[in-house]
Amino acid sequence: MDYISIKTEARDVLIDITDIVSQFVSDTDIQNGVVYCFIPHTTAAITINENADPDVKRDLLYKLKKEIPQQDGYHHAEGNSDSHLKASLFGFSEQILIENGRLVLGQWQGIYFCEFDGPRDRKLILKVQSFD
Repeated sequence: MDYISIKTEARDVLIDITDIVSQFVSDTDIQNGVVYCFIPHTTAAITINENADPDVKRDLLYKLKKEIPQQDGYHHAEGNSDSHLKASLFGFSEQILIENGRLVLGQWQGIYFCEFDGPRDRKLILKVQSFD
């Protein structure tokens, strides 16, 4: 298991972590299995989506801000209820298959760390399980 530090620079940002996860898998020498990606935060998340066109990230964040605004009569005292909602919608973990030492992702897919309450210093936890 490995803990990866991620420093976010904005309140809402999607960071492509595909290369980080791919390098972690490569370093394990596991050929066939699964990599577990877990975010141990309540206002951050992880997702898989298109990583070829940067407008996809922009559109996702645009729609999230529109549908789940930062201020909307929430009761949570910290002022980040929208961040908790967004993180819960996206989820805190992903499992990606490994075949022949490589991540099994679609042609246009990438893995994103989703920051909804930044800027912050965050952690990504990675663990692999072998099927060999």
